[in-house]
Amino acid sequence: MLANIIVFDVGSTYTKAAAFRLERGKFTFLGRGQSPTTLHDIMEGAGKAEEAIRAQGVEFDELCKRYSSCSAAGGLRMVALGYMPRVTAKAAKEVAMTAGARVMQVVSSEEPLDYRKEVLMEINPDIILLSGGTDGGDESCAMENAEMICSLHSKATVIVACNKYAQMPVAEMFDRNGIRYVRVPNIMPTIHDLNVKPAREAIHEEFIKQITRAKGLLEFRDSLADTTVVPTPGAVLLASELLARGTYDQDGIGSLILIDLGGATTDIHSALPELEKLAIEERGLVINNEKQFSYRTVEGNLGLRVSATGIPEAVGPNAIIRAMDLDCEVTPDEVLAFASKLEAHPEYIPQGEKEQSLERAMATCAISTALRRHAGHYAEAADPVMGIMAGAAMGRDLRNVEKVLCVGGIFVHSDKEKAVGLVERCFENPGISLLPLNPPKIILDRSYLLYAMGVLGKHYPDAALNFLKEYVDQA
Repeated sequence: MLANIIVFDVGSTYTKAAAFRLERGKFTFLGRGQSPTTLHDIMEGAGKAEEAIRAQGVEFDELCKRYSSCSAAGGLRMVALGYMPRVTAKAAKEVAMTAGARVMQVVSSEEPLDYRKEVLMEINPDIILLSGGTDGGDESCAMENAEMICSLHSKATVIVACNKYAQMPVAEMFDRNGIRYVRVPNIMPTIHDLNVKPAREAIHEEFIKQITRAKGLLEFRDSLADTTVVPTPGAVLLASELLARGTYDQDGIGSLILIDLGGATTDIHSALPELEKLAIEERGLVINNEKQFSYRTVEGNLGLRVSATGIPEAVGPNAIIRAMDLDCEVTPDEVLAFASKLEAHPEYIPQGEKEQSLERAMATCAISTALRRHAGHYAEAADPVMGIMAGAAMGRDLRNVEKVLCVGGIFVHSDKEKAVGLVERCFENPGISLLPLNPPKIILDRSYLLYAMGVLGKHYPDAALNFLKEYVDQA
């Protein structure tokens, strides 16, 4: 069968490719391949990944369309500027996190101006997300932050996503001072709503512009059917949103949790479509992240390689020993030494059953910790001032989630039964956390296709949704 679509993922180490046949609104997966990323010429590595698929007997239509995601830069440094810390600044952080950027700092107008300047000078961000004020609300915060950015002669690209009435004078100020900027609709037009998609897409576009300059991707980008290359974490997130919510013509599968366990971070994303049906009164006076359809948290100190020592630091080595699925003698010092070895040598592959069990135990502890930081909890004590009763559910409510998607190298390369087991242990004994009431179905992305469906879902949403439904059913 001829492939007429191929989707690449250009990473810092490997360039992956997945080939599909799209016919009569249906995707058929034909094969995948990978090759070391060639930074001197991205086209070379992409071509070798494609050749790896050809070696499997797959041929390509001469009109084959090519798409891509990219994770080669590890995320752009971002600072989010907002008005009130629990309102627009929090909304700005949510936009940045779901776009795949590294949010280095979230700063509100309550912080002194000198402190805000210090943050920008110290971090030297690639992107500044300028939020603040609902439409028709406060304008002074956005103007003050814009003046500060100009005074620092910042080289960052500013995503102007503030009060729409402040955007024109802010843009004029930036034009006069030579500041690069992109205007998008207010991310928080009213206190009840978040409008994150335009800002997210602007961050995606800036991501690939900067990667193109840094990594020589311009020729590769021009060879694609869609030059809007999506950051890989954003592509995976888009796939989970599509699968949960569905399209105009067909329903999705409903609420789900996505676990993305990498070498540097453990990302948890939950998509809860039922929250979109809430009335304003049920959402609360001011919109908050736990009431959003899509919500993502990133634990930067919980990774299986470059931040491996963060796991025993967070839970203690004895917790990792208790999480092992192999009955053997392991000391806390051995756990610490193994974590240090993984961090110092990210390319290292655990040898023998003992090390492999240790790695799975570290994964269990990282995921378990990240899940409990993402999920809400039952209030342990009454708060008469806030009107909260002991035992009341607070925060992100995941109790009705029935499916959990898992992305990451350990899920691809480990024995399937053991990989499922390491995730299942994360949902045992939830304590006060608002985790699923019943053991959820664990779905492993062992063919590494979620990123591809996230990219293709932008162009072929119904076909991508049908493929994802079949994919998770077969998992």
